Amino acid sequence: MAEKSFKYVIVGGGVAGGYAAREFVKQGVKPGELAIISKEAVAPYERPALSKAYLFPEGAARLPGFHVCVGSGGERLLPEWYADKGISLILSTEIVKADLASKILVSAAGESFKYQTLVIATGSTVLKLSDFGVQGADSKNIFYLREIDDADQLVEALKAKKNGKAVVVGGGYIGLELSAVLRLNNIEVNMVYPEPWCMPRLFTEGIAAFYEGYYQNKGVNIIKGTVAAGFDAHPNGEVKAVKLKDGRVLDADIVVVGVGARPLTTLFKGQVEEEKGGIKTDAFFKTSVPDVYAVGDVATFPMKMYNDIRRVEHVDHSRKSAEQAVKAIFASEQGKSIDEYDYLPYFYSRAFNLSWQFYGDNVGETVLFGDADSNSATHKFGTYWIKDGKIVGAFLESGSPEENKAIAKVAKVQPVASSLDQLAQEGIGFASKI
Repeated sequence: MAEKSFKYVIVGGGVAGGYAAREFVKQGVKPGELAIISKEAVAPYERPALSKAYLFPEGAARLPGFHVCVGSGGERLLPEWYADKGISLILSTEIVKADLASKILVSAAGESFKYQTLVIATGSTVLKLSDFGVQGADSKNIFYLREIDDADQLVEALKAKKNGKAVVVGGGYIGLELSAVLRLNNIEVNMVYPEPWCMPRLFTEGIAAFYEGYYQNKGVNIIKGTVAAGFDAHPNGEVKAVKLKDGRVLDADIVVVGVGARPLTTLFKGQVEEEKGGIKTDAFFKTSVPDVYAVGDVATFPMKMYNDIRRVEHVDHSRKSAEQAVKAIFASEQGKSIDEYDYLPYFYSRAFNLSWQFYGDNVGETVLFGDADSNSATHKFGTYWIKDGKIVGAFLESGSPEENKAIAKVAKVQPVASSLDQLAQEGIGFASKI
């Protein structure tokens, strides 16, 4: 096959790939210079929609409604946008070999793509229970959610198993968002996770207590401190029960698993420097290999605010790191410099009629404030994290846009917290004064 050649290639057509393409256009990329190579069959889209509005029983989101860059209030980049800009959008094409020394990528079909500058935006892949050798984990109707194809299969299963029973394995982002959306579809839900409370990487016990109570009020049965140890299937191969490690057995028509993800770095193993499970980059997302950049989930980058290096799996960082890398590529070509990436960690989620935001670092002592009663009609509460006498992180449920801006500012400015009791009393009022 003839080799195709481009000045710039983005490998990966997820959120980071789409936002990088938009920034390339802003920076003046010329027609024919840029290609995006994606194993998915559709143009880049806002992935968070898959665990939220895509699964709504009514008014569900569908493409082309959530192509990038609508998730951050930007123009929606339809497939024809790429064509109009002279960008080669190469879909349904999986890269199976990357030779960074020769600057060549090879697809599963044997096509070769040559580049001058490469942006690695391969993202993450879900961890599967079959990876851990869980018995029966390959039964039908056990779902993972990463790509639009996964969401389509789950939508079909929800139609086929109306008013059925689901087991959600995992109590993190995916577990919480999907348990909510399954209840909206009138599915009976058991949510199972091994930790003492949900979302333990971010939530304190106090924050988690609210969500667990709220979800239970919505009909989600929560089972903590155990894991799925195996599955029973019907003769047709469809899952019928989940066997838990503690001996319990749960009936299930549908199982949804959200037990984490791993960054897709295998293509580049041994060719780039790695750290903390990702590809090590500088503050401009340059890797250890000249003309190779890595963005989004796969990048381990300097977190300037905290003077350490981290890897962040979140859509906000995927968008911003992609833009930073492309700005850096053009600045370096023009002999200019740009500011280092100075990222304020940001996470958010929406489920039922709840909506929370978190900014900063969740380390140190914590102060819970506001109305965190899961039975309350006016629930609005939050938490501050205090380290070395300063507020380093802030969380808020059901905040207004102004209040969410205020907690972001607090996490960025890191004001002194003189009294924890006073902080608990003032609550969001403290942030609003900063």
